[in-house]
Amino acid sequence: EVQLVESGGGLVQPGGSLRLSCAASGFRFGTQDMSWVRQAPGKGPEWVSSINSNGRDTFYSNFVKGRFTISRDNAKNTLYLRMNNLKPEDTAVYYCAARPGYTTSNYPRDYAYWGQGTQVTVSS
Repeated sequence: EVQLVESGGGLVQPGGSLRLSCAASGFRFGTQDMSWVRQAPGKGPEWVSSINSNGRDTFYSNFVKGRFTISRDNAKNTLYLRMNNLKPEDTAVYYCAARPGYTTSNYPRDYAYWGQGTQVTVSS
């Protein structure tokens, strides 16, 4: 059974930091490009960041560039997202997703696997 299980979300004050994790199982993690996609209340999903299968190439949306860092540990089948200088507009459910090949798609249909999400709330 394929599973992507996100963790690490929570409530944080503006300017704070969080590190999200996504534990993968049931498929060959090291062969898949991985992404983070978020969905804010009342809005559609939006692509946040991607990393290629060996971790050498990373990509970021303009609204998180310089604040978020994506990384992966293929030995542990885990994807990470380090989020610094968080803003209230970063409040969303964050999903990890997998597919063979790079994409900046916002939508689950364009990914092979999609997690259940972890809530991030940025508020004072």
